[in-house]
Amino acid sequence: MYKEDITIPTTTDTITGKDQTWIFGGSPQTTCLAGFFASRPPRYISHFCIFIMRVCRCVLNRNMDTVKQRLMEAEEKAALLFREIEDRDLITAGKSEKQLNEEAFLLAGEMFGIEKYWHKRIVRSGPNTLQPYNENPPDLIIQENDILFFDFGPIFEDWEADFGRTYVIGKDPLRIRLKDDIATAWYEAKDWFHQQTHLTGAEYFEYVSGLAGKYGWEFGGEIAGHLIGQFPHERLEKGNHGLYVHPGNQNDMFLPDSDGNKRNWILEIHFVDRERQIGGFFEQLLT
Repeated sequence: MYKEDITIPTTTDTITGKDQTWIFGGSPQTTCLAGFFASRPPRYISHFCIFIMRVCRCVLNRNMDTVKQRLMEAEEKAALLFREIEDRDLITAGKSEKQLNEEAFLLAGEMFGIEKYWHKRIVRSGPNTLQPYNENPPDLIIQENDILFFDFGPIFEDWEADFGRTYVIGKDPLRIRLKDDIATAWYEAKDWFHQQTHLTGAEYFEYVSGLAGKYGWEFGGEIAGHLIGQFPHERLEKGNHGLYVHPGNQNDMFLPDSDGNKRNWILEIHFVDRERQIGGFFEQLLT
């Protein structure tokens, strides 16, 4: 069984000066590629290899650019969803976290037709804002002068987003400062990351969690970020933290994946005040 032969019109060989018809195929009736190169001088083969490498690099860069673009588009839609949640005044006292979660879910379906999320949808208020992702605290009623956050992972046309924001009901200055500090710290951590050329997940976790103390809070998360990509993104077995911003990850975050592609990361920051029973969360694309 042979692939269909592909013939490209005769051109002049820039190295030998002879006319050459390029034939790619494997049938006995055509010249095979290996035989063609066997009769070429080494300089010719070198030029051809350089050409192929440049083509492969262009294809790889285009693929990387496409992945990044799709992830950014997914995040932009998530941001639009959160903005619409605010504009419709869905975040109000007197309703439960579960009710607000369901309203946001229905709104996402209305706006973008989203029904699939790659991780559980989180809305947490009051003392529940202290709890990290893996916990499942009881449903609370949102209060006046409250603080709450969303952590949603919607899938837009098979591309993942992971978006988190904090909201304050009322004008309590401490809650407002917590909300603002988390956003400021997130951008500080992003700027610092992009100044590095080698950085393990453990080293980055240490830096990000240390920002909590700088701003006068505690770090409430078990991780400070993770991979993101086309659904489902690259995963590891339970207990392996190699794809997380985690104290146990000694891998360089700048290393490519198993296919040689650049990895894309999410940065998430969770600050808490355990004494006052409040916390906040901010999450979006890091790379």
